[in-house]
Amino acid sequence: MAKVVVALGGNALGKSPEEQLKLVKNTAASLVGLIEAGHQVVISHGNGPQVGQINLGMNFAADNGKTASFSFPECGAMSQGYIGYHLQQSLQNELHKRWLKKNVVTTVTQIAVDPADPAFKNPTKPVGDFYSKEQAEKIAEEKGYTFVEDAGRGYRQVVPSPLPQQIMELGSIEALINHGDLVIAGGGGGVPVIKTADGLQGVPAVIDKDRSSALLADKLGADKLIILTAVDYVYVNFNKPDQKKLERLSVDDAKEYMAAGQFAAGSMLPKIEACLSFVEGHPEREAIITSLSGLDDALAGKLGTVIHG
Repeated sequence: MAKVVVALGGNALGKSPEEQLKLVKNTAASLVGLIEAGHQVVISHGNGPQVGQINLGMNFAADNGKTASFSFPECGAMSQGYIGYHLQQSLQNELHKRWLKKNVVTTVTQIAVDPADPAFKNPTKPVGDFYSKEQAEKIAEEKGYTFVEDAGRGYRQVVPSPLPQQIMELGSIEALINHGDLVIAGGGGGVPVIKTADGLQGVPAVIDKDRSSALLADKLGADKLIILTAVDYVYVNFNKPDQKKLERLSVDDAKEYMAAGQFAAGSMLPKIEACLSFVEGHPEREAIITSLSGLDDALAGKLGTVIHG
């Protein structure tokens, strides 16, 4: 039996609650298939589009005198709740269909970061929807947000993305897993917090969910880390005529490609970095990057990029 951490990409979860619920029903079938095969599964997920939408909606309502303003940590916690709800419900329904008795629980997860992390002075994490250059400039002028062009797909707001240091609810997550529960944890990379003299305090940032998933997988002693995104494979020369898929990738080869600038900072690079942090120095571990729809084939060794030590 393998212990597997599966990280679902926020962009792979759809652009609306309705689309997300439809997509996670298919994902639930694959995940429950893993459980049925005897594997121990822990699920994490991204929230880039979702937390940006929540933040913009809350700000719009506050600006129009409809609600109180909500800061980014609270928006991150809200995204953990509603994405977790969809995943929980779909997993519970699939387990019931297969006559499998297992509790499913979502933990609102806080992850400590370093307040001196240089990321706070250099926002890079894309959140929210894609906008045209003109739309982005208008919102930036009105709200003071920072926007960047994202892999040729449009402009997105960027926020600081500090490195995860400590999972505050790790003990609770371990206790639930040891009890046999199916756990959804570290949603959206976790709510970023710093340690102060008065205790934990939320900060306006988004931790990269692949980084926090790799940390979670490491601390849980997982055998596999699976990162699900919008593409079937990792590619070099992505979206160019000489594009090439990578089926297996060693740590050394990955570092060479990184040094050559092959992986985009706002999309594939943090996924590769997360996988390397999980497998490097651990030849018994394996990381897989593939698409949400390709999970079954990836588990059968027919699809996806396998990263190994």
